[in-house]
Formats: sequence, structure tokens, C-alpha cells
Amino acid sequence: MRVHAEHFRDRLSAGEQLAQALHAPPCASGTVVLALPRGGVPVGFALAEKLGLPLEPLVVRKLGVPHFPELAMGALAAGGHCVFDRELQDRLGLSEQEVQAVVRCEQSELARRERRYPLSVPLTALGGRPVILTDDGMATGSTMLAAITALRSVQAGPITVAVPVASREAVDRVGLLADRVVALSCPERFGAVGEWYGDFRQVDEQEVADWLGRAQRLPAPGISAGSMASH
Repeated sequence: MRVHAEHFRDRLSAGEQLAQALHAPPCASGTVVLALPRGGVPVGFALAEKLGLPLEPLVVRKLGVPHFPELAMGALAAGGHCVFDRELQDRLGLSEQEVQAVVRCEQSELARRERRYPLSVPLTALGGRPVILTDDGMATGSTMLAAITALRSVQAGPITVAVPVASREAVDRVGLLADRVVALSCPERFGAVGEWYGDFRQVDEQEVADWLGRAQRLPAPGISAGSMASH
């Protein structure tokens, strides 16, 4: 993990640099790149292309604080897996009713996005497979923790979390659950993920679909529900 501050041209360029860092040691056989939509998908595409691996989306939704949605109080992932920052909730005096109202809203949006960006196989097909889990950055690490929790529930193989930039807090939190964390930049003063990109324009849903479509055409091994017999 690098600890200096580094700016990236855009998400694709950041993913290409991240792929270079992951070339050594070589990726284990059967490794799958899982990208968190929306911003993580261009990063994931670059990883999949450069490393010759299949790419799949893993939908995770941040649970934002009521009236201040940019502040994460937790996250929700496939299969209904939630992680919560109870310390933050207590500090803000949030009731369980307020928290659950946000969860219900995000469950609906997560289901919609899972229909929009479906995995090509059931999540259970990732059991035993090494996984590279990526996003365009980590601020609190909540969404990544929810993703890891979902993968642990299906007994995925070793989980490497790989991001271009992350806060020290996020790296420490995620490092407790992941087998390996790779962050190209871990600045002393973090602020927000977008501060470390020259181009951090929002990735819309059609762009995500386009990136995933391009990934399907890459010369990478696919995933099938029955392919786990050899793993």
C-alpha cells in the first residue's frame, strides 16, 4: 500500500495503474474481478482487461444519514447483508426507526440495480473463487465491508480489495475482513474520493451497462455455475 497522495487522470487510468500493482504476484487461477457500480465499473474493466480476468458487478448501496445522505452510516449488499456504523448512529442520536427507514429505501434501489446490472451467474457460484473487489476509492469503507460480508456468506475464496485511493481509516477497517488490501494512494488528508481524480464525472447507468458489455467481449475466461467443481 502506498501512503503518498497521487492524482489520477480518470477512473480507467486509475484502474490501469492498479492492474500494474496487481501483476505481482500473478493472480490465482479462477480469479474474478468484482466491481461496485457505478464508479467502480470503469476501474474494474481496466483490471479485467489488463489482467485477463472476467468482470462481474456487485451491487452495494450506501446507507446515508437522514438529511445528510453523503455521510455513510452503513451499507447494504446483495443477499440483504448490512453493515452499520453504530458509533456514528449513536453520536448523531439516530433512532432505529430512522435507520430502518433508510434501509428499506435502499433495499428497493439495490433490487432495481441488481436487475439493471445482473451477475452472469448466481452469487453462490463465486464460492471458493479468489476475488478482486474494486471501486474507484474508499472513504469510510462501509460499502466495501458490506460487499465482503456478502462474499463471505457464499464462502468466496481469498478476497483482495484493490482501489486507487483510500483513507487510512477505510484501509484499517477493511483490512480486518479482507485477506489483502491494495491502495495505490493513502493520503494523510483524505477529504473525498473525487479530490484525487482529474476527471470524476458521474458514471451513469448506461455507461455501466456499456462497460459491462465490453467486458463480456474480453478474451477472459467466463464464469459458469458448474465450473466450481475444479476449485
